Amino acid sequence: MTVMTPATVDQQEDEEMLVPQSDLNDNHQPMEVAQPETSNIAENQPVEDPPSSRFTWRIENFSRLNAKKHYSEVFVVGGYKWRILLFPKGNNVDHLSMYLDVADSASLPYGWSRYAQFSLAVVNQIHSKYSIRKETQHQFNARESDWGFTSFMPLGELYDPCRGFLVNDTLIVEAEVVVRRIVDYWTYDSKKETGYVGLKNQGATCYMNSLLQTLYHIPYFRKAVYHMPTTENDMPSGSIPLALQSLFYKLQYSDSSVATKELTKSFGWDTHDSFMQHDVQELNRVLCEKLEDKMKGTVVEGTIQQLFEGHHMNYIECINVDYKSTRKESFYDLQLDVKGCHDVYASFDKYVEVERLEGDNKYHAEQYGLQDAKKGVLFIDFPPVLQLQLKRFEYDFMRDTMVKHMVLTRVSNRGRVFGHFRFTVIMAIAGNSGGGKTAISQTKSRSRNVF
Repeated sequence: MTVMTPATVDQQEDEEMLVPQSDLNDNHQPMEVAQPETSNIAENQPVEDPPSSRFTWRIENFSRLNAKKHYSEVFVVGGYKWRILLFPKGNNVDHLSMYLDVADSASLPYGWSRYAQFSLAVVNQIHSKYSIRKETQHQFNARESDWGFTSFMPLGELYDPCRGFLVNDTLIVEAEVVVRRIVDYWTYDSKKETGYVGLKNQGATCYMNSLLQTLYHIPYFRKAVYHMPTTENDMPSGSIPLALQSLFYKLQYSDSSVATKELTKSFGWDTHDSFMQHDVQELNRVLCEKLEDKMKGTVVEGTIQQLFEGHHMNYIECINVDYKSTRKESFYDLQLDVKGCHDVYASFDKYVEVERLEGDNKYHAEQYGLQDAKKGVLFIDFPPVLQLQLKRFEYDFMRDTMVKHMVLTRVSNRGRVFGHFRFTVIMAIAGNSGGGKTAISQTKSRSRNVF
């Protein structure tokens, strides 16, 4: 399975934060998470593996810990001393709180700084695959000498003996730390370091930039855009195909970040629109519809459909009589729930969850009247590139506002975490699903890289 995520994330989830000021000295102030260092490296450039290490901490008699905070032994990665800071009863929340801490911060020279990518985990001692692991990165310094997760996991889940996190009153915590060189973002050369460049933010267009970068990194899509016919009289600001061709060309050959103003002008947007947060799914659909229309009658006709169209079957099946209603539908993207889902497979399980129609909600079947029934969806086939839109916002009727879900959703393969979802995530998947709820597990075993 290949997962494509946007190249740059503006800000980590809100739950990643420093230990609140009350628990440290008066100079501690919560700060935003540092920008992540780009991970793609130009193929022709030799790369040294950064120093990394895994530290395992076994905490016995965990439920008897009375201190508000608890430190692990010191361990060394990249020549630096680290330790885990744990709040067994939560740092003023009903969650386990856990942070990575610079062990000798008080004795380091003035102006010290170090940058690390790390993950913290609570190991499930019954089924390791259910272990909870969260990742982030941070540039540590005297004011921000610890970083991590105030709401790592609910205390009720942690202390539940059936869950497998606390066995014989012993908790196992892991930290994986990768120390990287500190990047000076004023002099940072993205093209030299990674082989790629980014897109400039016009005001509130980060959602659009993530979508454009994702589409650009699908070679078949990029080549189809290049083959769309334009005329000498076309202007980028008035032609979506020409504006997108120009944008992709600059992303491929420019040495610095690329502006998107010509493209947004071709959308008919003004400055006000660029400072408004639009829906990325709607933008994706409108853009693909425009391109699909422009591709008609050309050598690239049908490209959008071939890349992104899949099919599923909606069904209602009566339980007590022999009656079943089915309807086949096509889709270009899928909306997956994030709330209560630890990874993308849990989101798919929720998507294909069977609903029972009974009681006052019985199904009216032809010839049989009202009947108890099962309602669900079965995947018939997946497209070569599967677009997943994550429902990270939900309307709260009680508060009359949109609520952002703070769950970190990840997609993993054989234990390897590819990264947190943000905005649009596109997956490459092979072939037919074989139908039914087993579509995801079958996809895992037959996945391939189509890029």
